[in-house]
Amino acid sequence: MKYLKPVFKGIKHPLKFLKVFLKQKAGWLDVPKIMPYKGYGNETDVFIQGMVIEDKGLAKPKDNQWFWQNILATLKRFSGDEIPGVKVKAEFLNEIQIAATDEQGFFSFHFHLPGRSNELTTKKWHTVHFSLLDDIVENQPQVYTTGEVRIISKKQSKIIVSDIDDTVMISHSTQTLRKLHLMLFKNAHTRMPFPGVSQFYRLLAGGKQKQENNPFFYVSSSEWNLYDLVDDFFSFNNLPKGVFLLRKRNHSIYKFWKSGGGNHEHKYKKIKALLEFYPEQKFILIGDSGQQDPLIYARIAFEFPGRVEAIYIRRIGSKSLAEKQKNIHQKLLHANTLYSEVKDTIQAARHAANNGLISADFTGETVQFKKKDK
Repeated sequence: MKYLKPVFKGIKHPLKFLKVFLKQKAGWLDVPKIMPYKGYGNETDVFIQGMVIEDKGLAKPKDNQWFWQNILATLKRFSGDEIPGVKVKAEFLNEIQIAATDEQGFFSFHFHLPGRSNELTTKKWHTVHFSLLDDIVENQPQVYTTGEVRIISKKQSKIIVSDIDDTVMISHSTQTLRKLHLMLFKNAHTRMPFPGVSQFYRLLAGGKQKQENNPFFYVSSSEWNLYDLVDDFFSFNNLPKGVFLLRKRNHSIYKFWKSGGGNHEHKYKKIKALLEFYPEQKFILIGDSGQQDPLIYARIAFEFPGRVEAIYIRRIGSKSLAEKQKNIHQKLLHANTLYSEVKDTIQAARHAANNGLISADFTGETVQFKKKDK
């Protein structure tokens, strides 16, 4: 068995690194697992990342799951150790790369494939194969898995970027006790989406012609530890399949309830990177007023005039950018961006239909919207 080496030079969290090393030496480290996250690419370049973590045996959630099972699942997401300094092999379109995980267990791959745009654009989603090259625990089985990347060609005219918490999923991000209750007692099947959001997003995916297949990116301040929950939630609620862009863990298990809070600058950086990586496409940005989405989205629109077609903000309580900046609509119109603060999904859908972002024959009766959030 290859033991991890406790190399502390340049490491920001040496105690965490030492903890993993000692767990391995003592035989307490669980079997490793490769957790790839959905990646993305264009006609020449593909990016995909993931983590190597202890396999804590998280099972798929159920509707009738006991509350203590939900609590245990939440604790497992934040208690498992990420495994640093191990090698992962990735194979994509017969190209092979090897990368080592960083001190938080993350790996990332960038496949540069000039001259292979025909292969890349044959389908929207491609498979990437991963395998772990190092033996970490005694009697370790072969560790391998597959991931997916979304290829977006120049012919794609529009990309949708949406926040998750309190935009798609009811999360009560600004109310600590209610947020904690949801994290501990609910799962991907029992967490609630906002009424009509799934139907609205499918309409956006279809676009004005109903057949545009617009790609989605979901950018959130939540941490990668919650990836399985949000991925299952989106699948269970029939939301458009997309690429999640979350952030690295900032808190220990003792502060797991702070997930999704703090500085939201990473949202700005990730969205900006998308506009730079996809220079041919226009974007629609969707968020809520509970955190910094209005300011971040407006900043992006001003920096990329003509690229952000519309901004939709679900208004939470009395928080409103339009009221704080009286001329924000006019300023954004100069950047060729529509700005709309909405009270619910149907209001956003009607605005989108009136402005040619979804099919013009949309009516409030076309989609079954519930009147009240759960």
